[in-house]
Amino acid sequence: MAAGGSVEIALSVNGVPRRVVVEPRVTLLDALRDRMGLTGTKKGCDRGECGACTVLADGQRIKSCLTLAVMRQGTEVTTVEGLASGDKLHPVQEAFIRHDAFQCGGCTPGQIMSAVACIHEGHTRSEDEVREWMSGNLCRCAAYQGIVAAVLDASEEMRG
Repeated sequence: MAAGGSVEIALSVNGVPRRVVVEPRVTLLDALRDRMGLTGTKKGCDRGECGACTVLADGQRIKSCLTLAVMRQGTEVTTVEGLASGDKLHPVQEAFIRHDAFQCGGCTPGQIMSAVACIHEGHTRSEDEVREWMSGNLCRCAAYQGIVAAVLDASEEMRG
């Protein structure tokens, strides 16, 4: 334990080993944004209701505002910054652009991360299924039609 009750944790973020010192009460969201400078993950409601903070932890989507950073010791965390490969966007990111699946952008990183998980989980057989499995991510601008179209499009591209 570091001075003042802080703890050093080790995790991999977007494929890069990271060590960060945090107080035990710091959320993964705050560790990513404030301690590591990865501001792509958004703080929406800070109560797990909106999904703006969705990231992948060991491949599973989680709401990073609801998990403490110390609970993710040794975890592989992927944020929206980790999806692109250099200048090449991830197929989900490209599909969101093609289908105009965002407006204000507040929810977009969480929507994209949830969409990546939804596709990997195999929940893209229909619009209704996508809507159900993406329902933990809210969009205050109501860009849902574009979001669903983008998820289905990216799913097809990633399978093909």
